[in-house]
Amino acid sequence: MKIIVDFDLCEANALCVGAAPQVFHLDDDDNLKVLIEAPGEERRAEVEEAVRLCPRAAITLEEG
Repeated sequence: MKIIVDFDLCEANALCVGAAPQVFHLDDDDNLKVLIEAPGEERRAEVEEAVRLCPRAAITLEEG
């Protein structure tokens, strides 16, 4: 799976960071960073939770 973030929609609410802190990070300027763009299956549940929690639907998953 690959994480796709629409940074035009992202408001840096950090809900994704709370759900998947090993995958998402907010820097000191409140910009979202994707730490692992293609996480393994062991992270699927937390990444899917991050997608579900995003209030702007800025995060999607691409299977491949």
